[in-house]
Amino acid sequence: MCRHTPPCPAAEAPDRDAARVVTSATGTQGWTRLCNGVLLFEDTGELLPDGRAVEPRRPAA
Repeated sequence: MCRHTPPCPAAEAPDRDAARVVTSATGTQGWTRLCNGVLLFEDTGELLPDGRAVEPRRPAA
């Protein structure tokens, strides 16, 4: 998906959240789509392009 240089981290990479924002609906719907196909949600959960869900990362109490 990434067509710019340098390319964004792959959706499987640990630093996948560093990819460029393509579309954002944070004010109305709470999600952001990244260049690598990852959907980020306001609660820090993620949906990867292959359909896998990544649980939200919540700080320890």
